[in-house]
Amino acid sequence: MAILLELDCIMADRKMSLNDLADKVGITNVNMSRIKTGKIKAIRFSTLNAICKVLECEPGDILKYLDDDDDPDPSEEDEGI
Repeated sequence: MAILLELDCIMADRKMSLNDLADKVGITNVNMSRIKTGKIKAIRFSTLNAICKVLECEPGDILKYLDDDDDPDPSEEDEGI
């Protein structure tokens, strides 16, 4: 199971910079960068709510579920032998 963050896509669609979004949400640029790059293990609902409010989107626009069965194991790929 993997949860993917697609915040960068939504930000690009809205033409909003990381700094602008961080300011409007009320968190630091460093923390917003961690969210954007997926280097987080959890996100507070209040933060997710603020991001969705600023970007005028739904949580499902930002968070995507990827089933392990859809994510091929790189060790199982054909090496062309």
